[in-house]
Amino acid sequence: MGTVVVGYVPKPEGEAALAAGISEAKLRGGKLVVVNSHRGGQEFDGVRARAAEDDMASIREKLEASGVEHDVRQLVRGFEPAEDLISIAEANDAELLVIGLRRRSPVGKLILGSNAQRVLLDAPCPVLAVKAQ
Repeated sequence: MGTVVVGYVPKPEGEAALAAGISEAKLRGGKLVVVNSHRGGQEFDGVRARAAEDDMASIREKLEASGVEHDVRQLVRGFEPAEDLISIAEANDAELLVIGLRRRSPVGKLILGSNAQRVLLDAPCPVLAVKAQ
């Protein structure tokens, strides 16, 4: 029974990553760890913190309905999201890490987002990168 770690953001690519993570956890008969990482600081004020909590409550409902064993972690530690995902994947001996990628222009495709690139290069396990519909 393996663990699947999902990097979640409340955007279409985060939803795609969550759906793929649920499918993979079911396929593997494993646990799903959903990570929502924020850098923190002044821009993560009370309003944004409440909005993030509401998003995570919605995710918990989806996970309960899926029937997959899960753990939801919302982190506000000042680290980059890639650092949080990699450390949680290592700590949970993850079999798979799932991230969502956003669509980019032809020029933008030359440069992958720094967090996505770091996860792809430094993850301790295979990475599944999915696109939103």
